[in-house]
Amino acid sequence: MATILLIRHGENDWVKEGRLAGWLPGVHLNDHGRAQAAAAAERIAALPLAALYSSPVTRCEETAAVIGARLGLEVQPLAAVGEVRYGEWEGKKLKELAKDPLWRTVQFAPSRMTFPGGESLREVQARAVEAVETLSRRHEKAFVAVVSHADVIKLVVAHYLGMHLDQFQRIRIAPASVSVVHLSSNGLAQVARVNDDGPLQPPPPETDEAPAAEAAAEADAAPEQAEAAAEA
Repeated sequence: MATILLIRHGENDWVKEGRLAGWLPGVHLNDHGRAQAAAAAERIAALPLAALYSSPVTRCEETAAVIGARLGLEVQPLAAVGEVRYGEWEGKKLKELAKDPLWRTVQFAPSRMTFPGGESLREVQARAVEAVETLSRRHEKAFVAVVSHADVIKLVVAHYLGMHLDQFQRIRIAPASVSVVHLSSNGLAQVARVNDDGPLQPPPPETDEAPAAEAAAEADAAPEQAEAAAEA
């Protein structure tokens, strides 16, 4: 049985600015994000990890580098678990995107959403799940860590929970949290842990803004539906 650890990258300042980073370069972890990555590394340090993979997006690479340094593992890039390609939405503020008619589709029928100039959430889920399945065959009896993004991890977890894609935003994935999926060669799949980020924390303060996906999820206190709906 392969055990896949899905780790979200640490916090960055784009969330505080309410902007959707997507695949844009130069979005780095902030000090808190680096501390979160170090804490995640400590939480999983006792596990016999055989390999460490990462989205090729900067904030994931930096998170994976911290984990790899602590565990003595080389970071292997894995584009299939990279961020949603938000196309024309990348770099924009969530407040602006919330005025777009497509915003309601992202929030209430994400399975029908294709980002202008980008990809659909169905495509993201398919490529990410296929990547996880490939890793489970490659590391059939091992523990493997994958550093990715909130929306991508939520889509993978939703798949293995048997949830419809339209419900995936019910799952919360905090910065540097760890979710665990067990995949057996006989077809059995079990979700063993979701959004484990250490001691229990109070919920983020409520805001009047519509939830966005990962941009929100980026900071435990921001709406997690922009990267989910739309950023990690």
